[in-house]
Amino acid sequence: MSYTFPVERTANPKPKPDPSTLKFGKTFTDHMLIIEYSVEKGWHDGRIVPYGPLSLDPATSVLHYSQQMFEGLKAYRTPDRRVLLFRPTKNAERLNKTNERMCIPEMEPELFVDAVKAIVNVEQDWIPEKEGTSLYIRPFIIADEVFLGVHPAHHFKFIIICSPVGPYYDSPDGGIIATSIYVEEHYVRAAMGGTGFAKVGGNYAASLKAQEEATARGCEQVLWLDALEHKYVEEIGTSNAFFVIDGEVITAPLLGTILPGVTRDSVLALLRHWGLKVSERRLLIEDVRKAAAEGRLNEVFATGTAAVISPVGRLKFADSEFAINGGGVGELAQRLYDTLYGVQTGNKPDELGWTVSVN
Repeated sequence: MSYTFPVERTANPKPKPDPSTLKFGKTFTDHMLIIEYSVEKGWHDGRIVPYGPLSLDPATSVLHYSQQMFEGLKAYRTPDRRVLLFRPTKNAERLNKTNERMCIPEMEPELFVDAVKAIVNVEQDWIPEKEGTSLYIRPFIIADEVFLGVHPAHHFKFIIICSPVGPYYDSPDGGIIATSIYVEEHYVRAAMGGTGFAKVGGNYAASLKAQEEATARGCEQVLWLDALEHKYVEEIGTSNAFFVIDGEVITAPLLGTILPGVTRDSVLALLRHWGLKVSERRLLIEDVRKAAAEGRLNEVFATGTAAVISPVGRLKFADSEFAINGGGVGELAQRLYDTLYGVQTGNKPDELGWTVSVN
């Protein structure tokens, strides 16, 4: 089944920003897509309307009980003027896993993908073409039923907004740069049985204090450890973490506290496609520290939609710090970025069939 959405065009289109000055998540396009949910009708009344404020009653349940979720993906312009999405069905799958955990109704994957295609098609003139830029797409769901009481809502809004973006971390050439990461040994991001695997705002709100302290130490992000023993590495900030020790690429397994990143899944597929040694296993932070001290920590990098690949050049502990690759970008991280970004933008062959054309 194919879904279509009526379009109400804005009467006051905004000027397009200069691609060379784009910051991440600061500029928004002219339109947004909205779909309603009710128990009686299911997901219905999908439409594209001018971008603008939402009107919410002060007793709207999402404001009090945080029943919500969000997704993130990007659209890219190719050299032959096509518009590509990268693995949107994976976002649809993850959306429904999050929805199940948050007592939000399931959405047909076809409806999600068609909705993304529809808003991107309307806003395709906003897709920047400078190296390192893209159109970031933010689908989200909020419980907009008006009530005070702790129980799942019966009415929701699914909304998609779009933002032309530059690199997540400022880079002079639009490529990737090495970051500094602080190992957080006090605060925790997620515990077993919680919402660590789900893409919900509460996970991010709970991370802000640790992020604030990492920034004060001169670091861009936090390396989270497990909640129970504070011994095993988990995620880097809002991204999945990869460690290369003695040539083995290691990332934490999906046991319930790790976000199942689309980029993570893509990186694992590429590494295996290239014949490299890859492990999804628990990794002690002390083994990372020891490998760094002995010069066996070849690379560390994070993966996620926003930055794609984010190399780590410096790892800081409360009592020590280590430079990785001399503080620069590692060879494997660069290869992964070049391959993924090349596929996403149509500059490299899509050997694994990951891209979806919008037009």
